[in-house]
Amino acid sequence: MLSGLVEQREAAARGSFAELYVQALRWMILARTLDEKLANLYRAGKIPGGGVYLGRGQEAVSVATGIALRKGDVFAPLIRDGAGRLAFGETPLEAVRTCLGSPLGPMRARDGNVHRGKPREGYLPMISHLGAMISVVNGTLMAHRFKGNTGTVGAASIGEGGTSTGAWHEAINQAAVEKLPLVLVIADNQYAYSTPSTRQFACKSLVDRAAGYGVEGQAVDGTDLEDCLRTIGGAVERARSGRGPQMVVANLLRLCGHGEHDDASYVSAKLKCSELGRDCLEVARQEVVENGWASASDLEKWQAAASAQIEEAVAIAQRDPQVDPSHETWCALASKHLAEGFNQ
Repeated sequence: MLSGLVEQREAAARGSFAELYVQALRWMILARTLDEKLANLYRAGKIPGGGVYLGRGQEAVSVATGIALRKGDVFAPLIRDGAGRLAFGETPLEAVRTCLGSPLGPMRARDGNVHRGKPREGYLPMISHLGAMISVVNGTLMAHRFKGNTGTVGAASIGEGGTSTGAWHEAINQAAVEKLPLVLVIADNQYAYSTPSTRQFACKSLVDRAAGYGVEGQAVDGTDLEDCLRTIGGAVERARSGRGPQMVVANLLRLCGHGEHDDASYVSAKLKCSELGRDCLEVARQEVVENGWASASDLEKWQAAASAQIEEAVAIAQRDPQVDPSHETWCALASKHLAEGFNQ
């Protein structure tokens, strides 16, 4: 399944921009549908541990990151990167199995819903501590360098609040000094949980920080899929060509609470009505129709296909055997019978 998804992504990248845009939109639709299903399962008490964090409003920047990467690259997504995860190769079944605690999921029921990945394939399970994943990507890229692997890129996602941490500073500084092919994508969704950006940093834009570290920085409209695809795609190619770390700051608004436990009542009504408050998925849907790249009927078919795929994944995961904590041997995933790639 993963190889098929990779081939789809690479084929889209080789084709016209319209084909790339349509492929990205379909990942966004699938991601939004998966998010909504997970939210429903969470409210029904079907998700045993952790919360559910939706990517609503951030799908464009997320999918643009995942779709710009290729086999051999490294991706470190965060909690709102459902679209990027899917575009990079995760399947809905893998996501649902992890959330439902299935031992057949990639984490073997050993970790919470957002802490999932497949390191052998460059898909890194996230660490909750903000800023921590950038140094992990740096380390992976250094390992590639030591092994003589060339042409690979590492992408790391973070929110604007995470850029206030020491780990973020140390990691971007290291990447700059070592001239690593790192693409750092910052989703400035205006709130670090409930803390507004004005209480996080005093510079006009986080892009202003890039020059201080000696890296190239660009801003992107996170509600505009075309802008995201072109800007992030360009950053990935510059990193791949040897121009060192790239920093992209996406301006947008999180269209939901921090998690399903949060009603987001602190979000400014003025922001909701601004350009930042646009729903990137709706904007993209309108764009494909207006540009003649798809019809309203096509959109309906894609939505129906996404819904069917998610429902099938949930049905399969709900039939999986469940872990009995009292009889489980809680050893590390590195153990042979749990190791990634081991056939159970």
